[in-house]
Amino acid sequence: MTNDLAISVRGLGKKYRRNTKARSDSLRDLLKDSVGAMLRGKKDESQTFWALSDASFDIRKGENVGIIGLNGAGKSTLLKMLSRITTPTTGEARINGRLGALLEVGTGFHQELTGRENTYLYGAILGMSRAEVASKFDAIVEFAEIDEFIDTPVKRYSSGMYVRLAFAVAAHLDPDILLLDEVLAVGDFAFQRKCINFARSLEKKGSTILFVSHNMFSIKTMCERVIYLRAGKVVFDGPTDEGLRIYENDSRLKTAAWFQDEQTAGAITITDVRMMDERGKETGIFDHGQRMRVRVAYKTTREIVQPDFRIGIDRADDVHATTFSSFADQIDIPSVNGEGVIEVLTPPIMLTAELYTLNITIRENGFGRMLTAQVGGHFHMRHPVFSIAFGMFHDAGVWSVEGQTPQALSQQTKAS
Repeated sequence: MTNDLAISVRGLGKKYRRNTKARSDSLRDLLKDSVGAMLRGKKDESQTFWALSDASFDIRKGENVGIIGLNGAGKSTLLKMLSRITTPTTGEARINGRLGALLEVGTGFHQELTGRENTYLYGAILGMSRAEVASKFDAIVEFAEIDEFIDTPVKRYSSGMYVRLAFAVAAHLDPDILLLDEVLAVGDFAFQRKCINFARSLEKKGSTILFVSHNMFSIKTMCERVIYLRAGKVVFDGPTDEGLRIYENDSRLKTAAWFQDEQTAGAITITDVRMMDERGKETGIFDHGQRMRVRVAYKTTREIVQPDFRIGIDRADDVHATTFSSFADQIDIPSVNGEGVIEVLTPPIMLTAELYTLNITIRENGFGRMLTAQVGGHFHMRHPVFSIAFGMFHDAGVWSVEGQTPQALSQQTKAS
């Protein structure tokens, strides 16, 4: 391992055994299972799976690298092995420098202790001495923005306060290498931005950052390189833009993570989604105030009565922006059966500049049972001024100054 490398991974893998049977609850069952295992002579390999398999890569000092992939790809398993929480089944990972990991925010906090006491406790768990925590204590409290409540037991903290203090302690470890696993998915958006800026300050100091997230806007903002995992294997290691294109292709039309479809039995499935401008040209970038045309193809396994087709838009931090609903717009669709296409032309979209996700959901009987929820794709809103600082959306107001009419103000602006 050369001195310019922060992390070197060779053939890293982790195999787990599926828990396919209920736990034995009697001595007889335990003896029976044990004797059966001895007679078989070896473990049933069909009941095992590789959470990560044969991963090899090098990360240079000072690099920011995003670890991306769909749920179950092996991202968290990789970070747990790098942080020595989990022992690998195969291969090795060599670490060059002081490593800090924020994999489960707040692990080690004691509910009955105050924020001050937990700061010292958590700092010790992360490897800081008491003197080091003391020297950074004021900076930690200032970063967490909880100075009024630092001597309050954390059991009385809101979830946001809890998260801010945990991140503040971990961030001030001053590590050579920092591992972050979805920690920016919690807390308010302003604090997420603050964490990103802090990570950038660590980068300027020469720290190496590995960042696991489903927030592709954060990945694109922080990382020039991504490692893409699919089913436990590294399938791409390179420039962020190219890796995100692969992620987009893999995630498109996937079932939304929050949707439970056990009862619907695949009654209807979205087979294609196209995002276009008003003229029908496919695009993934829209300007503030531009209209969007969304075309959805579907296939049913039975007749769906009074379907409600919904086009939802979520911001990159999963804040829901808006929903276009055929039923709410009083579009009469008595039923659908077989294959078909439905299209909507939105009004001018006044969202601020950011990355957004298009989600497609379908309900039966108007606002009745949800039959499917799938990811339609991602798109960027573009505007040189109306960024996230303006909130979720921005539209012009009607202004007056000292009794002047809006027309007079407009003329005054043109005259100047």
